[in-house]
Order: sequence, then structure tokens, then C-alpha cells
Amino acid sequence: MSRYYYIAGNWKMHKTREQAAELAQSLVTALKDGKHEYLIAPSFTCLETVSAVVQDTNIRLGAQNCAPEEEGAHTGEVSVLQLKDLGVQTIILGHSERRHIYKEDDALINKKVKLALKHGFEVILCIGELLEEREAGKVEEVCERQTVKGLEGVSADALSNVVIAYEPVWAIGTGKTATPQDAEAVHAFVRKVIGRLYGEDAAKKIIIQYGGSVKAENAAQLMAMENIDGALVGGASLKTDTFVPIAKFS
Repeated sequence: MSRYYYIAGNWKMHKTREQAAELAQSLVTALKDGKHEYLIAPSFTCLETVSAVVQDTNIRLGAQNCAPEEEGAHTGEVSVLQLKDLGVQTIILGHSERRHIYKEDDALINKKVKLALKHGFEVILCIGELLEEREAGKVEEVCERQTVKGLEGVSADALSNVVIAYEPVWAIGTGKTATPQDAEAVHAFVRKVIGRLYGEDAAKKIIIQYGGSVKAENAAQLMAMENIDGALVGGASLKTDTFVPIAKFS
């Protein structure tokens, strides 16, 4: 089995360039002997600065979004070509904040996924249900729809560059975490969906991260689950002393 643990930090809208460089440098030092795969995703304005710090290290550089078009009249958007130019390797797409605050739908997210894959990026596709969807018993329905529609038109070959991040929206930044068992059930279900779409082998190989109030205290329990292959970390990724214990969980 070729799955590995993959711990990613999504810095969201935090940090000036100076602060970002400082944190990135601190993580490079702390994680240089880390045994897992690592990624940090700063704001667009900090990408060039952080890129220089993480170059030739074991930390991948991620962006938090991209435009659905390569270039053109798209005021305020950032292109995959511009991201590639900065050394970005991975793009996080479909994050719940993009879906729910900025109203990105499955079709738009799918367009971005295909464009990013076409340009050789790794994609972290985020899926997850709202609290009312969970309470209405729609967890599987929502996660299946977001997975299927997010990957529409993505070839089996391209799938090897896709990571899925399951983030129950009610657990993001709220301090509430799905229990390891709750999270595992959804991860196992999503793996089945991938199996149906791409076959058993692809399902076994795909990395599925968990996101939603991951912290040092619960990381090891979450990672101990058979189908949880890492974490997409928000708040706890903003400081070395909260991110490193998650990144180095054993």
C-alpha cells in the first residue's frame, strides 16, 4: 500500500510576509527530520516569500485557491500560471469557506480542479457537510455529491495528483472535532465512492485527510484510524508549537 501521512497547514488570511517567513523558517527547522509529508499554504501575498524559504526542503508550498481560467479579464483573481511561477506545488480547492462564504458551487470547483491538474499541480479537494446537513442525516449524500462532481472529467491518471480533505464544516474553527469514529466512517465511505468511480486500487491509494479543529491532543487518535491519512490544519498551523506536534504525531 502506497499511502502515507500527509499533514498540511492552511494559514487562511493571516500573516504579513515577515511573519510568514519567520513561521516557515521555524517549520523548516522543526520538521527537517519529520517522517511524514508536509505542506503549508500561505496567503497569495506571502507565497513568493515563503517559496524561497521552503525551496529544497521537505515542505511543499500550497496555495489556498486559484481562478478557473488561465488568464484574462478576471479582476482580483490569481492564475495557475502565476502560482506555478512562484513555485507553488499544490492548490487547495473547494474549501468550505470558498463554498459557503464565497458561494463557489461544485461546477466552478470542478473547473478549477481540472485546470490545476492540467498544469501539473497536486490538488487538495475539500468536501464536508454543514451541521444542519449532518443533523438531517445527509452526510453521505453531501460528501458523495461533492466528491463525484468535484472529480467529474478527472482521468484515472490525473487522480494520482488528487488528495481529498474531509472537513465537517461544523468542526472548522469551532473547537468541535468529529470523533475519530465519526471521521473514520466518512473517510471509509468516501474511499468507497472513489472505488466505484476509479476502481479498488485507486481507492486504496488515495490520500484522505481530515480537517476540523485538529490539534496536538487529538491528532494521534485521528491518525490511528484506518482510512485517515493525514490532516488539513487551520488555526493550529499558525504557530510552530501547535503545528509541529500534529506534524510529528507518532
